[in-house]
Amino acid sequence: MSLIEGRSGAWETVIGLEVHAQVVSESKLFSGASTAFGGEANAQVSLVDAAMPGMLPVVNEYCVEQAVRTGLGLGAEINPVSVFDRKNYFYPDLPQGYQISQYSQPIVGRGAVEIALEDGTQRTVRILRLHLEQDAGKSLHDRDPRRTWVDLNRAGVALMEIVTEPDMRSPDEAAAFMAKLRTILRYLGTCDGNMQEGSLRADVNVSVRRPGGALGTRCEIKNLNSIRFIRQAAAYEAGRQVEIIEGGGSIEQETRLFDTDRGVTRPMRTKEEEHDYRYFPDPDLLPLELTRDYVDRIAADLPELPDAKKARFVRELGLSDEDAEVLVADRDNAEYFEAVAEGRDAKAAANWVIHDLFGALNRSGLAIGEAPVGAAHLGGLIDLIAAGTISGRIAKDVFQAMFETGRDARSIVEERGLEQVSDTGEIEAVVDGILAEREDMVAEYRSGKTKLLGFFVGQAMKATGGKANPKTVNEILRAKLDS
Repeated sequence: MSLIEGRSGAWETVIGLEVHAQVVSESKLFSGASTAFGGEANAQVSLVDAAMPGMLPVVNEYCVEQAVRTGLGLGAEINPVSVFDRKNYFYPDLPQGYQISQYSQPIVGRGAVEIALEDGTQRTVRILRLHLEQDAGKSLHDRDPRRTWVDLNRAGVALMEIVTEPDMRSPDEAAAFMAKLRTILRYLGTCDGNMQEGSLRADVNVSVRRPGGALGTRCEIKNLNSIRFIRQAAAYEAGRQVEIIEGGGSIEQETRLFDTDRGVTRPMRTKEEEHDYRYFPDPDLLPLELTRDYVDRIAADLPELPDAKKARFVRELGLSDEDAEVLVADRDNAEYFEAVAEGRDAKAAANWVIHDLFGALNRSGLAIGEAPVGAAHLGGLIDLIAAGTISGRIAKDVFQAMFETGRDARSIVEERGLEQVSDTGEIEAVVDGILAEREDMVAEYRSGKTKLLGFFVGQAMKATGGKANPKTVNEILRAKLDS
């Protein structure tokens, strides 16, 4: 927990999130219209989405299944009966004049997410609920100086709104929670987590109080679509509230927007209360009733989730907590690593994946799925090192060639003649030449400056172009220098 030091003492930040996660589904929540991203404006709109008279919604069962899968992944209660409600408010891009959502009886109840902070501490963020609802369209303000255009392609797209308790005590904790939630959703395959496309975004509720005191008045910052913006907006808003209170003012409960260019929040509207939405059960939709067998079938199909995978990497593969945390942060990364590590030294595989592969991908701006070096090829490189065919230093050069060409390690080693020299006679001849040229340093070594062994090893490796077996070089040098 980090405190804000104000003029009158310390203040504690209290943060809760309302996360809107777009369900991975080919069609919308109540219609068969496509959910594909980037389509031509208003090309993916059914009569239901456009709220044409007489058009009735029909629940997309796959979206229900995805919500249940997400609830199970969050360790949450799955409610056997849930109800769709009408949430009444006016937006230009909300054709019906109401949103079909869930209120008093959501599909998923309480759960929890464990987050790890940079200082190594762990915190639990409680999930209050997850409910299904339909998205609104999109208002376009940059097409015409006098008019607002409306694109209804997103109207009716299925969203999971995941609401937390106000358990986070710093912007960093909020960012860590969002990153962990995105990882879980991607593992489950229920939301792609592409925040830049709007398929995962968060409303951030921020208040301040004296440490351990009563909760203060909160302000909601709407539609943040990056983890960096979540951290920045929460930090600014907490500081703004402290400054107002210490200046003798009071916080008004309101909805605010985050200006990403200036790094400040600004007022949008007075915050509505729940009764302002006039919720009532949607008369066109029956309650959802889920059987125990239905939920159990979905639970049986869940993948290994990041916390369990991390624990296994540490327990069974001997990885450090830090390396395991890095590898499980993305499902594709974890699967790539496991393919490389299978039947090999897991620590060596982790080092190559984390430091060499991830480093090269970052420099090239590529994702793991675009890696020019496949898991089998990287495993082959590690095999050549283990077999003594090439040295670790030569392997770095081979990896760079693999990344640039997409070729396998063995063909590059054979083509360039990079096989490690392990012939003792050949290495001994090289060592003899070096010792003859450096008689003064040989004398220094024998007088007690044994750290010079590293110098002689370096000279031998240089003379063989890095191809000499380092272990053999060390053994021969010690034998000759210590005789």
